[in-house]
Amino acid sequence: MNILLLGSGGREHAFAMKISESPLCKQLYIASGNAGTANHGTNVDLSPSDFEAVGRFALDKEIGMLVVGPEAPLVAGIYDYFKADEQLKGVRVIGPSKAGARLEGSKAFAKAFMQERDIPTAAYAEFTAETLDEGLEYIAGHQMPVVLKADGLAAGKGVLIIDNVAEAQQELKAMLGGKFGDASAKVVVEEFLEGIEFSVFVITDGKNYKMLPVAKDYKRIGEGDTGLNTGGMGAISPVPFVDEQLMKKVENWIVSPTLTGLQEIEAVYQGFIFFGLIKVDGDPYVIEYNCRMGDPETEVVFPRLKTDLVAMMRALGDNTLHEMAVEVDERSAAAVFLVSGGYPQAYEKGKVITGLELVEESIVLHAGTREEEGQILTNGGRVLALTSFGENFKSAVAQSMENAERVQFEGKYYRRDIGFDL
Repeated sequence: MNILLLGSGGREHAFAMKISESPLCKQLYIASGNAGTANHGTNVDLSPSDFEAVGRFALDKEIGMLVVGPEAPLVAGIYDYFKADEQLKGVRVIGPSKAGARLEGSKAFAKAFMQERDIPTAAYAEFTAETLDEGLEYIAGHQMPVVLKADGLAAGKGVLIIDNVAEAQQELKAMLGGKFGDASAKVVVEEFLEGIEFSVFVITDGKNYKMLPVAKDYKRIGEGDTGLNTGGMGAISPVPFVDEQLMKKVENWIVSPTLTGLQEIEAVYQGFIFFGLIKVDGDPYVIEYNCRMGDPETEVVFPRLKTDLVAMMRALGDNTLHEMAVEVDERSAAAVFLVSGGYPQAYEKGKVITGLELVEESIVLHAGTREEEGQILTNGGRVLALTSFGENFKSAVAQSMENAERVQFEGKYYRRDIGFDL
């Protein structure tokens, strides 16, 4: 079948790589893609948020499956748009309905959803501009540090961890005053959980699910997890501290109740769920839900996946997912991100990338790149992920580090301590 993949980052390059390997894929189109995805299909100049244009393209190219990489189109309801159109409703859309995507689209909804089902998560309260005074009072009596989360999508920047009452109160005022636009018209104030984070992924038809490899990402720009948050500086899979006992708790306490809850609210969900978790005193707690695969985790999860990804996605609409076996490469995988100088703050684009042909025994996954006149140029904050295999995460990281030295562009930066806390 012909497949259209929406997105342009490292996650989408990993998707494109796996999709193009499948004999079920006749032609792959990526909107808008990057210099790396172009090696696996045809990049098309199409905005994932322009549903009408995406729909017209799907009809024109006889698309049989639409795979949605980023969260914004899902939260905006691209699944519902296709299913409501007589000509498009036959296209398999990989991603939840608008109702299902609320798990990521509204932090307040997700917290209430968990609380109602006794899914372990941090204690919280929510506030709007009308209840600002109550919020300030709540923070004044709250143990520090405290977590402030914009309710809606804020491009990964809407979560603040603050250890000072006055600063937290000031940030609450700023957020409710429009710091993150409409995304922070409502703010969730949350208990800070002390522990170590990990990421769990499932593919689900809304009832049945299959577990994908577990991963752990590194969000801070600086080594030792210091400095500003980024989209992710690297990831490893599997995660040494995630054992069978912990995963039983994850499935029984979190995954199963989440799927039951989605059925209870009649939210159609045929796609991926990303559970952002934290291990506290041996038990898992949910930090956040994402209604799609994570980035940079996909860059280590998919390379380890041996099962045909297109077959798995096709099974979602055929109600045959429960019959499938998920085969995983037992080796460790590690991804190290090369980013632009200045990221995650102001950075320049258009820097020439050299040395890609010198990379050995690593998969190069493009994130922020474009091709111009035969040259590969930087085109984003996170530029390239170098994913390597090893007998353990340390040897995998070491291989990626070797190749990180070989690839060059002006201002290149990367963390040399991925996996340091394990």
